[in-house]
Amino acid sequence: MADSGVIANRQHGSRLPAVSITLGALSIRSFWMVGLGFILGVTAVLCGAIATLRSSVAEDEAASLRALLGVVAGAAGITTSAIALLPMLAFM
Repeated sequence: MADSGVIANRQHGSRLPAVSITLGALSIRSFWMVGLGFILGVTAVLCGAIATLRSSVAEDEAASLRALLGVVAGAAGITTSAIALLPMLAFM
């Protein structure tokens, strides 16, 4: 009985790591939309950083790695958005 309670606890853990990955992936995919990829990337980094501070995520290695992946994906989205924005600024 005790094992099923632990499994149920892990299944209902924090959703912030998954949200961070999703927002990071969306930020990479939407880099060409002016500002949207940047905003989604910053949000992904914030969600991942907040998720790593939670004790439920810190105790679960898989959730901690998902939060880190969300931070990396968000940083990649910020970088690609900045690279795409620089040539647009030259024409303004």
